[in-house]
Amino acid sequence: MTAAPRSRPRPTPAEVAAAADRLLPDLIAPGLDVLFCGINPGLYSAATGWHFARPGNRFWPALYRGGFTSRLVDPADQAELLGYGLGLTNLAARASARADELTRDELVEGGRLLVGKVRRYRPRWVALLGVTAYRTAFGRRTAKIGRQPETLGGAHLWVLPNPSGLNAHFTGAALAAEFAALRAAVRQEVGQTGS
Repeated sequence: MTAAPRSRPRPTPAEVAAAADRLLPDLIAPGLDVLFCGINPGLYSAATGWHFARPGNRFWPALYRGGFTSRLVDPADQAELLGYGLGLTNLAARASARADELTRDELVEGGRLLVGKVRRYRPRWVALLGVTAYRTAFGRRTAKIGRQPETLGGAHLWVLPNPSGLNAHFTGAALAAEFAALRAAVRQEVGQTGS
């Protein structure tokens, strides 16, 4: 059973517009099971200080429906993810209205910084949310959604679809199924290592 999202104040249009280029802190800790990596914060997320905060973003429902959380977590309660062994970061730090406003150089530099972050915090898995951004950041022109053959900074790597409501290629159910496939792989790997 999912809980109804709690009532929270929405940022005003002026507050959202003022969030351009603002940075959104990572939600990260050593030894996570999965570090989810978005492309970059949207203006709404930067205005609120919460990852994937825009109404209509499908990250939180997919996380729940994919089996990572026991309830639908509200973006305002994102700190709860650490208790599930999950963290949040972004390839590019600066907020923008749309991910396609980022330059190739920003994504490549973000990929380099992500590798360093992964080496420092040592999550078991990195789940990058957006195949096009992954291809650009890491020079993997033919990469597909799913488990990648290479590791990233020593972590297993999975590429998920971008959960933005603008990504019409994946329905909510299809997105949840991709998250569930990652969850199954994480469980299998944890079972094999016995930790």
